[in-house]
Amino acid sequence: MDMFERIAGIILPVFVMVAIGYLYARWRGPSVRTEMTAINGLSVNLLAPLLVFTALAAESFDLGENAVLFWAGTLISLGSGVLAWPLSRLLGYDVRSFVPPMMYNNCGNMGLPLAVFAFGESGLSAAVALFIACNMVYFSVGLRLVASGRQETVVAGSLRSRWARQGWLLISNPVMTASFLGLGFAFFHLAVPQPIMAALRMLGQAAIPLMLFALGVRMLDANLRCWRIGVVGAIACPVVGLMVAWLLEQVLILNAMQIAQIYLFAALPPAVFCFVVAEQYQQEPDKVAAIVLIGNLAALVFVPASLWLGLR
Repeated sequence: MDMFERIAGIILPVFVMVAIGYLYARWRGPSVRTEMTAINGLSVNLLAPLLVFTALAAESFDLGENAVLFWAGTLISLGSGVLAWPLSRLLGYDVRSFVPPMMYNNCGNMGLPLAVFAFGESGLSAAVALFIACNMVYFSVGLRLVASGRQETVVAGSLRSRWARQGWLLISNPVMTASFLGLGFAFFHLAVPQPIMAALRMLGQAAIPLMLFALGVRMLDANLRCWRIGVVGAIACPVVGLMVAWLLEQVLILNAMQIAQIYLFAALPPAVFCFVVAEQYQQEPDKVAAIVLIGNLAALVFVPASLWLGLR
């Protein structure tokens, strides 16, 4: 009963905020998209980068201890793609549509807030290490997979240009820029003056409820026409992730907190950004949208299960 109450106390605030965002979007109607444009811009370009930077630049962040989580996150993301590939072939799905969402989970909008609710401030730095790993895998391997096989439909120079831009997408992304800057502070043991750090931390923490609220608003665009692939993806994403996490638990030297973190990370649903990329490349965006939507709904089941596995 104690475990059930602890898990409920972790996930309920998260999904209540998502539900409030969805209900607000239903109440406001299509006009909410205009309202959220500025809020999302503020969150993505300022608040979320500050959240990541302050977690990495904090005196409590141990670069050596969290390095193993970075590699664990990398292996979970890559391993999920490897396991999802044959499943995609078996079911007749286009791997460019099905596999990338399996590799890139919602470690930002949902993962960071969940880590804070589950493990407190000390858990945020570990979640950020996993977040950085997942982003680096997706912006390199994932985007290359989505863009693959298009030589016949895209001008060669344009295709090369897209691939070249993938590296810039990773480097110039405000969150990743803040990640590299924060890692530099951690590596060289640079200290941010305490009054400045306190102000930056307060601003960064504002990103947590805003990201969850924005996730709920995005549910307004739900499209269930491709529900079959959506259901398969919603189940496959956390299942293959948890399989890799279980293997890593057997071979890596991890403490209890780190084990709980990788299980939570592995069970997260596909990221909304996967739909944005699919739409940009015209890679069956309706199917990817179904995977993302139903996957986030399925998180109501898989996130508590992962917390039970990690906290047991």
